[in-house]
Amino acid sequence: MTTVPQTTTSNVQPATRPQQAGMSKRSRDRISALIVTGLVLLMLLFWLVPLAYMFLTSVKTLEQMQNGQIIPQSPATFEYEGQARDIFAVPMPDGTIRDLAMFKPGRESSQFIDPADPEAGIVEWQGRWRTLTPAYEVDFQWQNYREAFTAVEFPRLLRNTLAIAIFGIIGTVISCVLVAYGFSRFPIPYKNVLFLILISTIILPRQVTLIPTYAIFARLGWVGTWLPLIVPHFFANAYNVFLLRQYFLTIPREMDEAAMIDGASPPRVLWSVILPQSWPVIIAVCVSHLIFAWNDYFEPLIYLRSKPDLVPISVGIQEFNFLYGTRPELLQATSMLALLIPVVVFFLAQRYFMQGVVFSGVEK
Repeated sequence: MTTVPQTTTSNVQPATRPQQAGMSKRSRDRISALIVTGLVLLMLLFWLVPLAYMFLTSVKTLEQMQNGQIIPQSPATFEYEGQARDIFAVPMPDGTIRDLAMFKPGRESSQFIDPADPEAGIVEWQGRWRTLTPAYEVDFQWQNYREAFTAVEFPRLLRNTLAIAIFGIIGTVISCVLVAYGFSRFPIPYKNVLFLILISTIILPRQVTLIPTYAIFARLGWVGTWLPLIVPHFFANAYNVFLLRQYFLTIPREMDEAAMIDGASPPRVLWSVILPQSWPVIIAVCVSHLIFAWNDYFEPLIYLRSKPDLVPISVGIQEFNFLYGTRPELLQATSMLALLIPVVVFFLAQRYFMQGVVFSGVEK
């Protein structure tokens, strides 16, 4: 009789300890997840605050900014008998506060109209109306975007930027794919040394090569055209070659060998085997070059300074800033217009972009 409780106790204690340990581990995991999520949200908030400030500034008037309004607001009005009448927060005898439109002000007694029920007639109020607080309503100034769109000649800037970016993307994809294919599949002598030299050009500042390249393009007569901004991208660049090569290395060589047994040549292998599996990294290259072309300011300013009709959006917005420096709402509206297309493209292609960048860092 005395051994039964001892046996029961010894059976229960080992069962409860792992359960308690498991519960404590789950609690620690949840706390860690909450901490990480909180930090990510905090970082996201810091990144989005400037964007929110840009948007709110772009939909304000100069007077609203001078008043320090965070959300653009204007005095509320109500149309009655063909006139816009100001709305005030009027305290009523029963202790409530109603938003009423001023109909006829007076020194000690005023007449109001209820915007919610104008058919109810005149509302008499005893008191000095100048002590009342005006009612405000959210008033986004969307006409700032229309004015900025016209003043900056946005269609022309958009056309120029897209032309430079699209031709540059075509050249970048073609040249970088060919170079990356060679480095990833062919037994080139001193291949690793050549690849290391190519990658080392990433740390070379653009300002170092500016004068010699400008001298070459000036001798060719390309200054004042889009050619200096497009043609160099047909000769590959180290960053995109690195991404493509690393991704190509993740594709099994057995697939190349199977295609060659069927009689496929190296260009055919690239076209039918490599490229169909490499869309994520190709999209990543396209998106990264689009963002580069959209933000590039230095070289277009140098080569297209004498041709204002050919400048892209980065140079056009900067010149717009010089002319409209006293209109911050128009400046921010123009910046928001310039951000629209890159942000939309990135969000549409983010899944492929992230996949291409992640897998490019994994070498088979």
